[in-house]
Amino acid sequence: MTGDPAGTVRRWLRTLGDIAYVPAVPTSPGCPLLDWAASGAMALSGEADGPPVMSPGPMLSLLGEVGHALHRLSAGVGRPVRIDPGLLLGARAGAMGLTPRGRTSAGGATRLLRAADGWCAVTLARPDDIDLVPAMLGRAHVADPWQELAAAVRDAGAREFATHIRMFGVPAAALPREPPVVDAPWQVSSIAAPDRNLRLERALVVDFSSLWAGPLCAHLLGRAGARVVKVESTRRPDGARRGNRRFFDWLHAGHESFAVDFTSAEGRAELAQLVRAADVVIEASRPRALAQLGLAPEEFDHRAGRVWVSITGYGRGRPDRVAFGDDAAVAGGLVGRSDGEPVFCADAIADPLTGLVAALGAVGSLACGGGQLIDVSMRDVAAAFAACPPVDHGPHPVRTEATGKVVDCPVLGRTQVVLPPLAPVPGGTAAAMGADTGRILRRGSPLRTQPAPR
Repeated sequence: MTGDPAGTVRRWLRTLGDIAYVPAVPTSPGCPLLDWAASGAMALSGEADGPPVMSPGPMLSLLGEVGHALHRLSAGVGRPVRIDPGLLLGARAGAMGLTPRGRTSAGGATRLLRAADGWCAVTLARPDDIDLVPAMLGRAHVADPWQELAAAVRDAGAREFATHIRMFGVPAAALPREPPVVDAPWQVSSIAAPDRNLRLERALVVDFSSLWAGPLCAHLLGRAGARVVKVESTRRPDGARRGNRRFFDWLHAGHESFAVDFTSAEGRAELAQLVRAADVVIEASRPRALAQLGLAPEEFDHRAGRVWVSITGYGRGRPDRVAFGDDAAVAGGLVGRSDGEPVFCADAIADPLTGLVAALGAVGSLACGGGQLIDVSMRDVAAAFAACPPVDHGPHPVRTEATGKVVDCPVLGRTQVVLPPLAPVPGGTAAAMGADTGRILRRGSPLRTQPAPR
């Protein structure tokens, strides 16, 4: 990764095709560390009872360039989309009132544990994950899962311990000494001929994803003019429906809801019908899970222009390695530093960054005519942002004033109050699960071209 965000984004876009990308031209000198303070992410980074940390603030330079690229390219294939970095990074935390917790993630499900040779992140997001802790430790019973995991890893190597935890299907990652080197946060392969006439304002986006990264990608494509159909299993709805309603509505307002039984032959046939109608497919499943449903990308004879966005923790080449936003960030080296030791930065930061990058990949592919599978790795997205070089104009003191914490940029002679995460304002209420299933199925073949009545 060089110190040139525009060059980095150009390199990413070249993997999609011949895109004439014009980078952002700042009207005045900027400072990514002041942007970090203003984004709400800094307020979520650091110890619970300590000052917010500046690292990894330099990543805001790359975030701004990715947002600029999305704006320019979306204007060419649909409506222009502008992002607010503060809203992008802090929407869930703002909606839920989350605060920094040091080596416990803001959401509480992931912890950084000290190993004999470094640090290891483990995520226990689901009740089943907690139930597996005795098996991970080779015991019949554990009194406190986190305390006993922390004790077990102290004498172990971080990578070896993470590998052991992952054998149980539980997300875990060792913190690398340096961010992994990635040329691009996605891998691109051809699945169909291009169609230069396809535009997002006439496109159908079928979104199989859940939680945050994939739905954010769908949200951004919807803002660019696409019609979005959210797909869920009646037996296993998106877990985010049980979470913060404001955040869920922000991501899904204006989208149609399609729900069927994934385990039935009829349901799988209806899903295949929907995929055949799609211009863009977004999914965040293990490849074998879609293959078992007969919905893997290789199962379809793709028509010209279709874009398939596949979001996984470590890429489709590592199908058994699951990840959530906080442990994926650690795997990519995207952490803050407090007194030289790692702390979580922002809230599950690999999720919103991946959603944004996936949207850029989809829009960039469409600008080239599509016909591509975009394989997006959350770990690689985090690594790309973690590799941003330090700001080259000196230290930026953090001080306390009556208004709160303030960051000084001595070179620019500017200051910035460390702002709290910004709560989203939904554009409406998300549809009830399955609210549009019957109408979509009745519509049949005109599905691609007729907008949803709202």
